Amino acid sequence: MCGRIALFSPPIRFARLLDATLAAGLDGEAHPSWNVGPQRRLFGVAEHEGERVLDRYRWGLLPGWAKDPAMSNRLFNARGETVAEKPSFRAAFKKRPCLIPVDGFYEWDHRPGANKQPHFFTRVDAEPLLLAGLYEYWHDPTGPEDAPGVQTCTVITTAPNEDMDEIHDRMPVVIELADAGDWLDVGPAGPDERLHLIRPARAGTLQHYGVDPAVGSVRNDGPQLIEPAEPQSLF
Repeated sequence: MCGRIALFSPPIRFARLLDATLAAGLDGEAHPSWNVGPQRRLFGVAEHEGERVLDRYRWGLLPGWAKDPAMSNRLFNARGETVAEKPSFRAAFKKRPCLIPVDGFYEWDHRPGANKQPHFFTRVDAEPLLLAGLYEYWHDPTGPEDAPGVQTCTVITTAPNEDMDEIHDRMPVVIELADAGDWLDVGPAGPDERLHLIRPARAGTLQHYGVDPAVGSVRNDGPQLIEPAEPQSLF
């Protein structure tokens, strides 16, 4: 799973990388965070009428047919093996792909006998990570018809590659910049193109190191969370 993200680069950097425009009202120098958890805001790039647009999305997908918004609490990740068929994701997979640019993500060490220490993962080349995502629009069925909708998203995961060092049995799907167009394609061939891109990242794409367990609480934030930290003793 992927449940903690670092998002400290300004959105204008992500927009330029993906040749996207900023959504109306979105500050190009928005407030950074080193500890984004589910139900917080992520940036996503999607195609609208042939143009790429970067906007904010609440992390935790909420299908348009959902009656209870709490459903999004368990839909912040989607398994790549079943994302095209699962009722919660299949409509978004077919029509509403997005790329979720981030600076890095955290995973806790699940290796037998290891300390339960979080590790911070980034690209080796220091470029932003482009995570495969889906988005949805949701309107509260109990509210006024003209009430604004909620934009939500999910991060797709897959089997780990060598870079994960067995720290976790899942990893987010990382899309290379050259494949961004295929992932965002909303034409008839789009779903098949996306299925081919749901795979572990190429070995050597990611690097990681241990950080402070303080990242476990979203109340903690700041650049100190991505500083290397020695594992705490088990005794």
